[in-house]
Amino acid sequence: MSKQKSLFETWSALPSPQSARRTVQGYLPLILSVAGALAVAPFAVIRWMAGEWLLGIIDTVIVVGFAILAIFVYRTRKVRAANIALSIVFVSGALATIYARGPQQILWIFPALMAAFYVLKPREALVVAFLVLAALLPQLANSVDPFRAGTTIITILLTCAIAFSFAEINNRQQKQLLALATRDSLTGAGNRRALRGSLAKIIASFERLPSPACLILLDIDYFKRVNDTHGHATGDLILRRIAQLVDMRIRITDGLYRIGGEEFVVVVDGQGADIACQLAEELRVLIERHEMLPGVSVTVSLGVAELRSVDTRQDWLRRADEALYEAKRAGRNTMKLAS
Repeated sequence: MSKQKSLFETWSALPSPQSARRTVQGYLPLILSVAGALAVAPFAVIRWMAGEWLLGIIDTVIVVGFAILAIFVYRTRKVRAANIALSIVFVSGALATIYARGPQQILWIFPALMAAFYVLKPREALVVAFLVLAALLPQLANSVDPFRAGTTIITILLTCAIAFSFAEINNRQQKQLLALATRDSLTGAGNRRALRGSLAKIIASFERLPSPACLILLDIDYFKRVNDTHGHATGDLILRRIAQLVDMRIRITDGLYRIGGEEFVVVVDGQGADIACQLAEELRVLIERHEMLPGVSVTVSLGVAELRSVDTRQDWLRRADEALYEAKRAGRNTMKLAS
């Protein structure tokens, strides 16, 4: 069964410019918290002025809750926890208002449920919706006629059904879009965009808690000669076969990316240079001994670079690239470690 995501997580997972991620995806729970506080604050003021103390207290608690949540998001960036808290504040605030003032406040439950379907995973939001319905039934049974109660329950169920369907469709679409955005269409390996994201995460983790990580750059020797002699269709088949061989050999926690016509990168996270060099040599031998097609064999040159504390993403890739070209200058079909 595929892992579910909330609508927020669905679109946050898609690659986008860093500025857009900072201004929209990273701060959306903060924006929702501030918007919720600003939306409810006028009602709190009006109710205090009108002497509606209970409703004034409820609205004030909601505003304070949103304000605390906004501060929490701003300081910690713990988006998942913030999204759960947001849904609790929205739903509990709407229910409290309905019980305090009566079923005429039922309209507040619709934006509360829509917010829950946006920030929670679809099945989590569905559970919340059924709990809300269970909480509303006593109030509806005691305060309104059966026809109006039935109409309210049906509209809530229809709203939840539409929101759930929309969230499920978006989960499927996100997987397709993510594959198109981060996968090389020929080999199925990750592309440059995916590699940038992977390296950024590893470097950020390394800055918090240093842990070894290595890059292996792999380039097919004399690949142009293969294309010229056997045709581009054969060249494409060889690229796919090499990607399959490498993918079968590396760990599930490692990553394989195609970044050029005949150039691949293996990201070896959690392992130092010794293990990465051993893996690179195994890959070299594996490809050399494998007959890609009848009468067609290829070799590869490899460069290995371990992440250093001073490295940026570009520095790390450049050092691996220098090691790769050192291997080519040494006669190809060999592996070199960056200094």
